[in-house]
Amino acid sequence: MLEARNISVELSGRDILRDVSVQLKKGEIVAILGANGAGKTTLIRVLNGTLPITKGTVSFDGKPLADKSRREIAGLIAIVAQENETKFPVTVLEFVLSGRFVQGGAFGWETADDLRAANAVLKSCDLAEYGNRLMNELSGGERQRVVLARAMAAESDVLLLDEPTANLDLSHQASMFRLVRSRCRELDVAAAVITHDLNLAAEFADTILLLKDGGIFSSGPTAECLTAENISAVFGVDVVLDAHPAVGRLRVTTIF
Repeated sequence: MLEARNISVELSGRDILRDVSVQLKKGEIVAILGANGAGKTTLIRVLNGTLPITKGTVSFDGKPLADKSRREIAGLIAIVAQENETKFPVTVLEFVLSGRFVQGGAFGWETADDLRAANAVLKSCDLAEYGNRLMNELSGGERQRVVLARAMAAESDVLLLDEPTANLDLSHQASMFRLVRSRCRELDVAAAVITHDLNLAAEFADTILLLKDGGIFSSGPTAECLTAENISAVFGVDVVLDAHPAVGRLRVTTIF
């Protein structure tokens, strides 16, 4: 679906990404992991077509992403950026409905389908009672959930999520990842998620992309990439890996 092949990005004479390839497939989640400064957010911006590349190609369904207009890209790819200016004096429902503009509507002219989609994602994000609340009255975690709801309301084919669980409590971190996974599986949506939580990545991702100093250190199935050796090399910490006693999934424990 969405693919970056051998891309490099140079900014101010410095290599930010070097020869990075990643493919986002329908129904699957790719977790993008790495230490601060590894190039994770840069890669998300490249995949969204908002940052030019020095070399390589980015394509959607085999066609160059650069050939599409910003409106076309917005209809195909929804993004939850790391930093969003969300303290607007508009209601939560109005903010989420703004995600429907890519479907051809205009503000103040919402259709019944727009309202259905907006209310459905508000419910999914545990925000059903927040529709009339003002964005500038919400906590950071509540606003983050509203931003995800707006992205899902767009009903795009691809979700790009840059640390979507920032400011969320443990319960909402897990529920957000479950929501993204169910959306991928049920609607054939592809997703790329940047997260610093290796255990969430181990539980929900189909594929891992480990970045180090702007290049790929390891990529592939979760169990193959999340090894103690790889984690130590990328993050500079020692860990113990075992199976979670309750669910059997991979568990990462840092050794202090």
